[in-house]
Amino acid sequence: MKTKKKISITNLDYIRLKKMILEYSKRNKTDANVQDLLGEIERAQKVDSKQIPSNVVTMNSVIEIKNLEGIEFKEFRLVYPEDSNLDQNQISILAPIATASIGYKTGDVIFWNVPDGVYRFQITEIKYQPEANGDFHL
Repeated sequence: MKTKKKISITNLDYIRLKKMILEYSKRNKTDANVQDLLGEIERAQKVDSKQIPSNVVTMNSVIEIKNLEGIEFKEFRLVYPEDSNLDQNQISILAPIATASIGYKTGDVIFWNVPDGVYRFQITEIKYQPEANGDFHL
């Protein structure tokens, strides 16, 4: 079995995501995506928002990823489900690609399980990270 890479999330992201997951469980809306997210945030190292490195994907980060099976690049913002808007490339943290990205660093390769296999993506750039820009309220 392959060991998962160490990831980091901010204390604030952890608290907000944990609260969101608890709300989903109260409404019996826990599914595989919610459980995957819970697993990721529980195993993550928790870091103060002012101490998180600028190359780590946090909530509300805008990232660029490259499909390692081709030359396709995609850019999106990781957001809470209520802020999701595909037309504006705002992807819910409950989407598998977003859950797979949270806490990883620029240059890391992430694996995204899809019905026809596993895609490998590399985080090529973090175009915006709230904490690096002093936007600690996001």
